[in-house]
Amino acid sequence: MRFKLPIDGFVLALLSTVALASVFPARGQGAEFMGHAANIAIAFLFFLYGLRLAPRTALEGLAQWRLHLAVIGSTFVLFPLLGLALGLLPDSVLPPSLYAGILFLCVLPSTVQSSIAFTSIAGGNVAAAVCSASASNLLGIVLTPALVALLMHGAGTGISLGVLGDIASQLLLPFALGQILRPKLGAWAARHRWLLGKMDRTSILMVVYVAFSEGVVSGIWHRLDAEQLAVLLIICAALLGAVLGLTVLSARLLGFSRADEIVLVFCGSKKSLATGLPMASVIFAGSQVGLIVLPLMLFHQVQLMVCAWLARRYADGNPELAALPAE
Repeated sequence: MRFKLPIDGFVLALLSTVALASVFPARGQGAEFMGHAANIAIAFLFFLYGLRLAPRTALEGLAQWRLHLAVIGSTFVLFPLLGLALGLLPDSVLPPSLYAGILFLCVLPSTVQSSIAFTSIAGGNVAAAVCSASASNLLGIVLTPALVALLMHGAGTGISLGVLGDIASQLLLPFALGQILRPKLGAWAARHRWLLGKMDRTSILMVVYVAFSEGVVSGIWHRLDAEQLAVLLIICAALLGAVLGLTVLSARLLGFSRADEIVLVFCGSKKSLATGLPMASVIFAGSQVGLIVLPLMLFHQVQLMVCAWLARRYADGNPELAALPAE
């Protein structure tokens, strides 16, 4: 059976946006206008997240609490510990500016859609994947900023009182409003999922354009060369490989079924680009954001390619799924 590595159209759009910002960065009043527009887009994004995520979904399936705790532990404990371990690398290999991005990547929540999709392809416990991925995202709204404040002072950044206010106004309050309005607007959001998905991605592209424009104007891109990007890509791949190996080992030591192992592997190894990009724009200073999100963008593409291959490998090991056509 042949397997084709996916070409993620959204990542291509992100790269095109980075290229556009590199050639035509927003400056002066244009940059100020785009900055305000990006702030509004971020608040709207988190309103939509609140509108879509059902708290009941994260609470259902508590009978599998060991599996859910394992996923959350991988996302918010294992990843940060590995991120801290990468801080032992010399600055010549991983400069502090890029290490901050790696550490930020490590404290983000898991993805929802792709985690569930890969779990389904692999023949895993889809219901448990929905619960675990949803719980990860709900917890990430609070845990990610808290972990940034706890862990990232040593990486040359942190959270000030002003940033806490931005987090509340641009992330927590819109998310809470979405949760409050979910009973009234949840069905409407489900009917218009395609349109809202396009709005999601357009908003994220706007955030990326503003972030990378500020990086170009401040001259931070002159600090990077092709060798550093290659090293960063290798570090992202090694980080993903370590988590995948440890989640498989943990699942087997804990006696999980094959279906539950698949949930831990795919939900516990993913990091959300859609959540991470707007969060970075709120938490970090403008000139830092471009370098902060660069490891996340690389990790996102690596995780898609590797997890798609791995999901098909799991499916090939299941006679019922092996007969299904590759997607």
